[in-house]
Amino acid sequence: MPSGEEQTAAGAYELFQRGSSFLAAGHPGQAAMHLERAAALAPGKNSIREALARAHFQLGSYDRAADLFAAIVDDVPVNDYAHFGLACSLVNLGRIEEARRHFRVAAAMRPDDLQYRERLLLCELRLPRRSDDARG
Repeated sequence: MPSGEEQTAAGAYELFQRGSSFLAAGHPGQAAMHLERAAALAPGKNSIREALARAHFQLGSYDRAADLFAAIVDDVPVNDYAHFGLACSLVNLGRIEEARRHFRVAAAMRPDDLQYRERLLLCELRLPRRSDDARG
């Protein structure tokens, strides 16, 4: 008979799978519902956090998405996608300077990723020009 811990892990995995399926099918609300339950069963599991962050991002819950992506960055600072997701969330929260730092990290870790470089450039274009940058 499986232990309580094994049952909890199996339940979290099943919820993660269901949530991921809903996310892939374009149903972030249903995905978030399952993924929140999975996260409660397996706190600190970054695969669950990432899927949940993506669901919240798609729902427009940028604060929650940023918190989840930031937790992953804290746990695994070399996770380029978590830096990218955090940066995208921060842009939507109007925190452009913070976003730029995370876009830079993601782009530095994966210089071949065109999307990372493009989003970094778009972010930088949104930053106000400082007067000391003017040449003229």
